[in-house]
Amino acid sequence: MRELGEFALIERINSGRVQAPGVLLGPGDDAALVAAPDGRFVVTTDMLIQDRHFRLDWSDPRDIGRKAIAQNAADVVAMGAVPTAFVVAFGCPADTSLELVDGLTDGMWAEARRAGGSIAGGDVVRSPQLVISVTAFGDLDGRAPITRAGARVGDTVAVVGRLGWSAAGLAVLTAGFDPADEFFAEALAAHRVPQPPYSAVLAVVADSVAGVDNSGASRADGVERVGVSDQNATECGSEGIIGSSTEVPAIPTALTDISDGLLADLGHIAEASGVAIDIQSMTLRDPALATIARRLDADAAQWILTGGEDHAFVGTWPAHRDLPPGWVPIGRVLAGHGITVDGMRHPGNGGWESFSGVDSASEPEPR
Repeated sequence: MRELGEFALIERINSGRVQAPGVLLGPGDDAALVAAPDGRFVVTTDMLIQDRHFRLDWSDPRDIGRKAIAQNAADVVAMGAVPTAFVVAFGCPADTSLELVDGLTDGMWAEARRAGGSIAGGDVVRSPQLVISVTAFGDLDGRAPITRAGARVGDTVAVVGRLGWSAAGLAVLTAGFDPADEFFAEALAAHRVPQPPYSAVLAVVADSVAGVDNSGASRADGVERVGVSDQNATECGSEGIIGSSTEVPAIPTALTDISDGLLADLGHIAEASGVAIDIQSMTLRDPALATIARRLDADAAQWILTGGEDHAFVGTWPAHRDLPPGWVPIGRVLAGHGITVDGMRHPGNGGWESFSGVDSASEPEPR
């Protein structure tokens, strides 16, 4: 980095990149120009700091780059918006290798394309450690945003994507197990590179506008019901969580991505909506995850309920309406306040909170 210099680095980062349609003017001017087709942006930002949120001995640069984009893109999609552009601020020591920077940027671009956008610009500075700050923009295409505040008593709570697998991977790494052990490969991959099922949300909001019945569509992004078995979904349906309607699936009344933990993020929905939410633990069983937990002498249910960083999506849906493919019912919205599991308060924390527990400057485990 020291030999190359700032402006040559910027040229290297952007060389050969093709911008998404939503970026009207990319890097090279004083600022980027991003389209706002309906006059509004969905905007979010997130920051990753070396040895707090990632470790270079645990994840390769490409994985870190993908994760930095994915956690922002998931926030945009959770609002019902399509990711269009990302702006990245990057700080690093002067002796940072070009190979590391290339890996980071390649990972960022790969995930930005997967989400539907591109990297419109950013900044590069010298810093004592690696710092990555991403701002993401999204387009609602004329739709109302899906917020955390719309859950209604009687709604079905449903999830799409994996739960607990990132926490399992983190547990493997912090316990000192051999990361080359194939037994842990799936959990490690889930922790290093989350796979938000973007189109499982975006297909629903697009069809709500087009009036298309997607009840027979294939599962978006190849999403399987990982952590929530088909049998469990059937059992929930028989108990009235899902009705037998053949109507076009509705959009969620409230929605969020699972970054801090299922209970913590559902707690945000419950608080914003002024409701209570009860989760049925039987719907969250995952035999494959339980196998890994036994090897680590850990509790798979705790990973699923509080682990976070899977960036799956959880939402509330109108009662007695069919859920779209891939979405699995896990509970119900009730009158009251707070989150319960099988009618009981869950002991301990519901998930991650940046300033709780050990001081962030001395925290030994990245998150």
